[in-house]
Amino acid sequence: MSNLSTYADVLTAAERIRPFVQRTPVFTSETLDARAGRRLFFKGELLQKSGSFKYRGATNAVRRLDADAAARGVVTHSSGNHGQALALAARTRGIPATIVMPANASAVKSAAIAGYGAKIVESGPSLPEREAKVAEIQAATGAAYIPPFDHPDVIAGQGTAALELLQDEPGIAALIAPIGGGGLISGFSLAAKGFNPTIRIFGAEPVGASAAAQSMAVGERVKLSVATSIADGLLANYVGLMTWPIIAANVERVFTVSEEDIANAMRLVWERMKLLIEPSAAVGVAVALSDEFRALPGLEKVGIVLCGGNVTLDKLYW
Repeated sequence: MSNLSTYADVLTAAERIRPFVQRTPVFTSETLDARAGRRLFFKGELLQKSGSFKYRGATNAVRRLDADAAARGVVTHSSGNHGQALALAARTRGIPATIVMPANASAVKSAAIAGYGAKIVESGPSLPEREAKVAEIQAATGAAYIPPFDHPDVIAGQGTAALELLQDEPGIAALIAPIGGGGLISGFSLAAKGFNPTIRIFGAEPVGASAAAQSMAVGERVKLSVATSIADGLLANYVGLMTWPIIAANVERVFTVSEEDIANAMRLVWERMKLLIEPSAAVGVAVALSDEFRALPGLEKVGIVLCGGNVTLDKLYW
């Protein structure tokens, strides 16, 4: 297996996971078009199984395992969406899954992971604590570690969402994807550039979790001491070793948006499009509506991935 994913890997992943994932719809909104000053096409991954795009990468990785490896199960660390996705992908294949979660993780997401049949093991909140617990479980069980973003099969699987979007709307001139660890935008850029080499790729991050934007500014991976945002799915302190070269090669610019902008975009999509997106999905919408992005010329049609809908309904952000 190559260390870096390619467009060919995305095409192969699309065939591999086709029987198991939803081909999610593409939404439009005249109200949001008017505010953005261009036509927007929203890929509805909030309607994906497990509630986010993460099911694509998890399914691709789980289905790549040979029978012996699969029988020993899979393990990962996750505070939410990746854990849910891997739990469901493992259940669908009939293999065990263990999800290491910080003790302060969302109760809603923990309940969903348990509902998919995975074993939850609590750890401390820091990345080293999570990784140490994963290593313990691997040593005891031989389970395959499927990380949240820094894995070629995960990256290729995430790219299948962009492939579908561009097949449905081939005239799109640019894509906006949110960035946490970079798995989604890496897969998106591989798929998009393979489909149409002239397409432009833009990243979207919260100001308080802007590892990719800072890395782009200095030309090398930057590690944040802390990442904070209501967009809890994007709280990575750094982009991955595998995702960074793909981002650096293909992403034109990473825009950052404020917490207020994220909350306002989330509310707008709820109210006008009737789509129950989570804060992480609103980050790309906030970029599309920003004055900075509106000022870019020559982009009549822009695709945006609504990456998930696993929102805690008793905690609204406005």
